[in-house]
Amino acid sequence: MPLPDVDLTDVNLPDDRTLTETGLPPARAGRILLIACGALAREILALKAANGWDHLDLTCLPAKLHNTPDRITGAVREAVAKHRAAYDRVFVVYADCGTGGQLQAACAEMGVEMVPGPHCYSFFEGNETFAERGEVTCFYLTDFLVRQFDAFVWQPLGLDRHPDLRDMYFGNYETLVYQAQTDDPGLTEKARTCAERLGLAFERRMTGYGDLALTLAGVAR
Repeated sequence: MPLPDVDLTDVNLPDDRTLTETGLPPARAGRILLIACGALAREILALKAANGWDHLDLTCLPAKLHNTPDRITGAVREAVAKHRAAYDRVFVVYADCGTGGQLQAACAEMGVEMVPGPHCYSFFEGNETFAERGEVTCFYLTDFLVRQFDAFVWQPLGLDRHPDLRDMYFGNYETLVYQAQTDDPGLTEKARTCAERLGLAFERRMTGYGDLALTLAGVAR
C-alpha cells in the first residue's frame, strides 16, 4: 500500500526509548481503542493522521515485550480489562508475535479481534507474500528495529560484551532484510551497517505499511 506522506512533528509521539520501555497511554478521545506494540506507534499514528481516523485511539504496550513474547498475552489481557469499558470496541494490533497461539486464544476468549499473521515482519510485507517466500535464512528488521538495533538485538544477545558470539547466533542466517516502512536514506544506511555488524548480506524491501494499513482501514469503518 502506498505510504501516507504525513508530517508527525505536531503529533505527541514519544521517543523510541519511551516506546520501548513504557509504551503510550490512550488519549481517550475516540470510540475504538487500538492496543498495540510500541514498535508500531509511529506507523499507526501516521495512518490515523493520513486517513482522518479521529475516532480511533491508540495505546501502546512497551516494545521491549518483543524480547519476552511469553509476557505479551498477559499484558494484552491487562490492557483490555483496564480500558474496554471506556470504548465501544477494542482491537489488538499484535500478530501472534511468538506467543504460540496464546494471544489469539486470549483475544477470542475476551471477544476482541487482532491483526492476522505470525508477526509484524509478515503483515508489513503482506501475509500472503511473506508465506509464499518461505524464507528461513533471513533476519528481519523494520524501521523501528533499525533505529533500536542496539537495544533489541546487540545488547540483549550480549554482543556488546561478547562479540565473538555473533557467529553462534547468526551463523545459520544469510541475509538481513530491512523491511522499510518509510523511504529514509539514513535508516537504509543504518540498516546496511547492522547487516555488516552481523556478518550478513543486505537486502532492502520497500514494504510500506502492508496488511497493517488494510486491517486498520477495516477497523476504522
